[in-house]
Amino acid sequence: MQKKIMLLGSGELGKEFVIAAKRLGQTIIAVDSYAGAPAMQVADQFEVINMLDGAELDRIVAKHQPDLIVPEIEAIRTERFYDYEKAGIQVVPSAKAANFTMNRKAIRDLAAKELGLKTANYRYAKSFDELQAAVKKVGIPCVVKPLMSSSGKGQSVIKTAEDIEKAWKIAADKGRGDLQEVIVEAFVPFLSEITLLTVTQKTGETLFCAPIGHRQERGDYQESWQPVLLPAGFEEDARNMAAKVTKALGGAGIWGVEFFITAEGVVFSELSPRPHDTGMVTLANTQNLSEFELHCRAVLGLPIPEIRQEKAGASAVILSSIEANSPTYTGIDRICQNPYADVRIFGKEAARLHRRMGVVVVNGQLGTDVLELQQKARQLADLVDVKPGNQK
Repeated sequence: MQKKIMLLGSGELGKEFVIAAKRLGQTIIAVDSYAGAPAMQVADQFEVINMLDGAELDRIVAKHQPDLIVPEIEAIRTERFYDYEKAGIQVVPSAKAANFTMNRKAIRDLAAKELGLKTANYRYAKSFDELQAAVKKVGIPCVVKPLMSSSGKGQSVIKTAEDIEKAWKIAADKGRGDLQEVIVEAFVPFLSEITLLTVTQKTGETLFCAPIGHRQERGDYQESWQPVLLPAGFEEDARNMAAKVTKALGGAGIWGVEFFITAEGVVFSELSPRPHDTGMVTLANTQNLSEFELHCRAVLGLPIPEIRQEKAGASAVILSSIEANSPTYTGIDRICQNPYADVRIFGKEAARLHRRMGVVVVNGQLGTDVLELQQKARQLADLVDVKPGNQK
């Protein structure tokens, strides 16, 4: 069971995955576009390349000859994965899954057209003129997203016709990869949003974590909480949809399947073939295994007999309000005074305005009001200040 794993993308989620994998004796090569990325700090080796460069990907794969390739981000030349898979390398969850889910167009068409899942009305646009036409089709208000992005980057809401040009510029500036195309979605009048972490196994049955609620600002995750109580039948509907789409894509691993909860039912939104940022709440020991431990077991083919919800929990991100290199932190000691709280500093070498630099997690007994846990997590996260480096 000692495998060599190449991690493509080395952010905070990748870091927690590496920690889980190292505990099981695995060897990790962490890859990103810059040195010193969070996952590199705990990996065995690292590579710095542009992952959109297929030749560079081929080079490092040939150099290290990994047993598994685990993508963590979207900006990867994922079409190369098919050749790696043919060469006997396990791509997580699969080459097909990585290609489809790294592109909102592929995954949305699969969900809506092939599988018949309920989604928002949508159109695509490759230019500003096409965007204007798409907005006219789906109606205002609507949401514009780059086909390749994560954590809400490049996403904006069009509320009036004057917002269309601004939305196009935001998507062009903030989208990842080299695809200059957007998806335009009719606004769904949702009551809440949830992430349903779904685990597909090599030999075992598909498993589900308890639903996770989350709140976003600027299109980016800020807080999450688990479990979320849904109206009768809603969770079952979400599980059925998640099982359909993950089965169609194939492979083993954890998936962050996102849904809108409306008065009429559950609407499929998006899917990520890897640990989800909202799933960091599982670091609060809400489950018998965190999402990172689940992902690691699944990709290695290790048994997962059950996912057991043991506590209620909440998470809140620590945001930077400054621009600085080698930042330092104050207030961590105040979080540690709370016996039900924990903190993770991601280890990012540069702070930027609104950049996620860490997360605070809190837990309570099952049945605890999650609103209270949300408020406590937010209060504790706000105690941490990101400071310029070399501060005394």
